[in-house]
Amino acid sequence: MGARLDGKIALVTGAARGIGEAIARVFAAEGAFVVVTDLENEGARRVAAAIDPQHARFDDLDVRNEEDWRRVVDDVLTREQRLDIVVNNAGVTGFEARPVPHDPENATLEDWRAVHATNLDGVFLGCKHAIRAMRRTGEGSIINISSRSGLVGIPAAAAYASSKAAVRNHTKTVALYCAEQGLKIRCNSIHPGAVLTPMWEPMLGSGPDREARMAALVADTPLRRFGRPEEVAALCVMLASDEAAYMTGAELSIDGGLLAGSAATPEVD
Repeated sequence: MGARLDGKIALVTGAARGIGEAIARVFAAEGAFVVVTDLENEGARRVAAAIDPQHARFDDLDVRNEEDWRRVVDDVLTREQRLDIVVNNAGVTGFEARPVPHDPENATLEDWRAVHATNLDGVFLGCKHAIRAMRRTGEGSIINISSRSGLVGIPAAAAYASSKAAVRNHTKTVALYCAEQGLKIRCNSIHPGAVLTPMWEPMLGSGPDREARMAALVADTPLRRFGRPEEVAALCVMLASDEAAYMTGAELSIDGGLLAGSAATPEVD
């Protein structure tokens, strides 16, 4: 059996670390050529270099900026002649720069808009320019990384939950639009939950209590562990491949069973 993405051209946003890095690496391993993008240039360059110049290259992309999208996508079309896969992975929680309130009562409009600019505007622009590029061949796969938080409310992270919920719905809109246009461009969303990435570091901290904090955070997860970025990447491979040719407008959760409910705790005598 050959590589599942053999010969495909992919663009991954937010690929300097975490889930985005894992997606870029596994796409290349499955035969794709990957354009590794991120605002964190040093990290994205490292990822592209570690993959192999024959299978990846770096490009600087601020997903909030439409001119950046035009430049990067036009460059892909000039160099590689087509674009087959776009993964809109770049996202922020709003807590990265400073610990400010993000609940519905105390969040500022500025902080609310900053989260939506990356998480929602970035996905909108990514889908828009993916469709433009994929019209060249009339087919392709757009994968939007939403979150478990896009399916349930998060009291202390209102903007994050709102933006990820909007990504879920926009994915369906894009899927329907492309089908209506007679294009074989599929658009699906993935909803990770409790996946251990650098985004969790502010909550986990360091020192002797780190393991206890980790255990507390996954205590309500039926599988009793964090997910791994590579597990999300594996799901992306399936959606990006021809195996998923009949999947569009779908939402796939990968959360250790969190959305299924609480797992029963075995009684101990």
